[in-house]
Amino acid sequence: MRPPHRLSYHRKPSPPATTPFPRTGDSSSPTLKMLPEQPATLVLRRFLFLVAVSLSCVILFRASYFVRFLPRFQSSTSGSSSFFPFNFSSAFDDSPPVSLAGDGYRLEKVLKDAVMEDRTIIITAINKAWAAPNSVIDLFLESFKIGYRTRRLLNHLVIIALDQKAFARCLVIHKHCFSLVSNGVDFRHEAYFMTPNYLKMMWKRIDFLRSVLEMGYNFVVTDADVMWFRDPFPQFYLDADFQIACDSFLGSSDDLHNRPNGGFNYVKSNNRSVEFYKFWYTSHEIFPGYHDQDVLNIIKFHPFILDIGLKMKFLDTAYFGGLCEPSKDLNEVCTMHANCCYGLDSKLHDLRIMLQDWKQFMSLPPSLKRLSNLSRRVPQNCSLDSLHHYDSPMQDIEEGGHD
Repeated sequence: MRPPHRLSYHRKPSPPATTPFPRTGDSSSPTLKMLPEQPATLVLRRFLFLVAVSLSCVILFRASYFVRFLPRFQSSTSGSSSFFPFNFSSAFDDSPPVSLAGDGYRLEKVLKDAVMEDRTIIITAINKAWAAPNSVIDLFLESFKIGYRTRRLLNHLVIIALDQKAFARCLVIHKHCFSLVSNGVDFRHEAYFMTPNYLKMMWKRIDFLRSVLEMGYNFVVTDADVMWFRDPFPQFYLDADFQIACDSFLGSSDDLHNRPNGGFNYVKSNNRSVEFYKFWYTSHEIFPGYHDQDVLNIIKFHPFILDIGLKMKFLDTAYFGGLCEPSKDLNEVCTMHANCCYGLDSKLHDLRIMLQDWKQFMSLPPSLKRLSNLSRRVPQNCSLDSLHHYDSPMQDIEEGGHD
């Protein structure tokens, strides 16, 4: 998909300036025409000329500095080179920017109350549909309570509410809640994958996470349809700035051809990660209608990632699985994501089965757990076929990246 052409901004030509004095050299002013130019005037003119040249050089230098970060890629349809508009703006055209001016102190307090000793927090986001009783958020919290060494992690979980109904429900069921509500954008109802509201919600999340990094917090961001069965921190890479779960893992954590899923990632706050999130967010301007992980699948190859020195890792589905590629061993699995799933009812059905299987596994004595070869009962209602309800603009690039 090619981005729409942007209209160039042209200033309206100013009318010719009028002056009460005739210009030098004007034939209507014989007196001025005959006056020779004074040495002081020549010096002033040369000085002004040098200033103008110097300013031009400074402007060109600054422009060239930013141009070197503009991504180039081969269009999947035309093969021509394109540029990303690089504008560190915030939020969407039809909603106010994510601003910490009014809510900064409150957000800082929520994060401070939930933070671990190493300034890490766990973040998830919900809307009214996912916050309803017996919906996704209840299953999400239940997984922490029945998981192995995961209950204590609830103390470090911050729930971001995308509408007032979700915020009200969060205050009832959890102690660390933050309201991130946008005027003019309705996130209350179920946002089907790849619909306009879904895309706005995903990109709003990316911009918000950038602001959290700028505040100096590391985070694990997790979709609420990710079940936490074990503490994932022992499986994270110590030297990575950005590590992300996959829809499909190819065997190496460094292979850029792994297909990442933005529903679960661990990010350390530093200059590299902040610049990466700015780059990721602003890159969506060249792909109106693209999912955040579709865009990630393109920019992960870009030289800008090497330029800023970001260390990116892809997490093995053996530990961080999902319905796209389920974990095979319940003795190892940390998280399971209800990805590759279309529709809330289908998602809830398979999530409940997932929790039942885990409870059954945990009820076994240790000796049987090690020998356990429980057959996976999911996916059932969720499947790749269910995603044919939509047409992703990324389908001509690759088939991964489903929620």
